[in-house]
Amino acid sequence: MRYKWLCGSLGFFLSLATVDASELTELRCQLIETDWADGDSFLVQTDQGKEMSVRLYGADAMEARIHDNTDARRLRSQRRYFGITECAPTPRESIEQAIEFGEAASRFRREKLQQPFTVHTAYADGRGDPRYPRVYAFVTLANGQNLSEALVQAGLARAFGVYRQTPDGRSHEEYRESLKDLELQAASNRRGIWALTDWESLPNERRAQRLEEAELALALEKADPDPASIDLNTASRDELMRLPGVGEVLANRIIEGRQSRPYPSIDDLRRINGIGASTLETLRPFLIPPDS
Repeated sequence: MRYKWLCGSLGFFLSLATVDASELTELRCQLIETDWADGDSFLVQTDQGKEMSVRLYGADAMEARIHDNTDARRLRSQRRYFGITECAPTPRESIEQAIEFGEAASRFRREKLQQPFTVHTAYADGRGDPRYPRVYAFVTLANGQNLSEALVQAGLARAFGVYRQTPDGRSHEEYRESLKDLELQAASNRRGIWALTDWESLPNERRAQRLEEAELALALEKADPDPASIDLNTASRDELMRLPGVGEVLANRIIEGRQSRPYPSIDDLRRINGIGASTLETLRPFLIPPDS
């Protein structure tokens, strides 16, 4: 079903390319349930009959399905973030437990979206996998609650990903911090996934993830992406992560940085935290100049 929807929607997504990425559009929508949706990504239909797949700003639910190595690595990162890799007798049981939380997030999202809801989107490219069109969006429930905040508050997602200015005028920094506060509240009350967190091992689990990401970044410095093959203003998360030394966090920052103002030049990457002069020169050969 995923591929059928993809083929039928390419024209619609291509038509969004001319929309000003800095402006949020308000849409009244209803949920279309699919076999690939999870807690933070799903298909909606607007009141004009258009279908589009949305990815929530700021919330990252556990993977509910594992399709490839990228999904498996993301699930491991999520398990480490919540400190639950040691909360089952075997790794297999730990993985199954985590996937169950992904399914719980999907059920939570499905229940919350039973009534029509509001989507605010600037049609910014929200693809992880470059094969599947998806746009970043805020989703406001019928009761006025932000869906990302509801997922984090319930302990079914972490405050992680791409942020931008909200429909109610909060800056992307304020939105990030508000989600972090809700995450802390959920952890303190041991809600959702946090109920299984091993607080003694959590620092070591997160450290292991940081070390693995650093090691992967070193290995990727020896990788050989096609020269001048990545467009900073259109590349998906997974495409950006092909670049030497770019992990998921830095890829998200690059995407976040183009939400309100596309990169006018490669040098403009210097405004991204984590990209200094030497990193920029390492990346430059693999980037298509935006002004070319």
